Amino acid sequence: MKISVLDVATLGDDLNFDAINRLGDVTVYDVTKADEVQERICDAEVVILNKVKLNSENLPYAKKLKLICITATGYDNVDTVYCREHGIAVCNVAGYSTDSVAQLTAAMAFSLATNLMSFDGFVKSGDYTKSGMFNRIKPVFRDISALTWGVVGLGNIGTRVAGIAKAAGCRVLAFKRTPVESYPCVDIDTLCRESDIISLHTPLCEKTYHLINEERLSMMKKGTILINVARGNVVDEDAVCRALEDGRLGGLGVDVYSAEPMQKESPYQRILDRENVIFTPHMAWGSIDARQRCMDEVAKNIESFYDGGKRSRIV
Repeated sequence: MKISVLDVATLGDDLNFDAINRLGDVTVYDVTKADEVQERICDAEVVILNKVKLNSENLPYAKKLKLICITATGYDNVDTVYCREHGIAVCNVAGYSTDSVAQLTAAMAFSLATNLMSFDGFVKSGDYTKSGMFNRIKPVFRDISALTWGVVGLGNIGTRVAGIAKAAGCRVLAFKRTPVESYPCVDIDTLCRESDIISLHTPLCEKTYHLINEERLSMMKKGTILINVARGNVVDEDAVCRALEDGRLGGLGVDVYSAEPMQKESPYQRILDRENVIFTPHMAWGSIDARQRCMDEVAKNIESFYDGGKRSRIV
């Protein structure tokens, strides 16, 4: 079996590929540009990819291709209609990054709620040494157990975050289109009005595009902490920046952007130097444990396919 891995650099160079290597003749590419795809898939029976686009322009050259394995949950970079029409199976990997994303969400929430970056900067700048005071307790912060944490989206990640929030003593509110009994589910406007911390874990679709907009930002309590680990366009980035600049938002944590990497014209560029803002480079999913779990799941998907199974099949 010839297996072509197209963009392993997006997954890191520290992964163990033994589970993949034992399945066949594996060729690994760090990066595959658009004009290189055709050549690198033409003899492959299995293609493993993360962000490379496979579509009606390059797939016709993959005459031997039987299976596409996506090392992610989303699959909008693969033309599934073409694959279905031409008998090419497609698998994704779901749930591998739940703990990793929940961990970053919690880290951002606790850091912002505690004004940790401000206190850290006070010491590192030398101002603490110069102050002559044994302590500093401003900016003021509250016990996180006294806060209401609103979780938008109760999939695997949102549910794990809600569990962390509950364990920390927070009152938890959730927005879920199909309510569940495990947490109080409210409409998005109620969640925005009542929450002190809001974390976003919903997929991007027509209904969630700019779900957090100027109107909903205006509903939030002064000082609300907003964390986006979902998709960049779930929020109106410019409106979010204005709310932070005006002092309406108390803190902001962002791991995802409307255009990635963050562009020079991004409104977020205006607030890069603020102590109540944390930006990370779309890495929430990427703990070594999550990435290794992802590759091991891909190996299981390939084995299942050749055994006649349909594990993690999209097509």
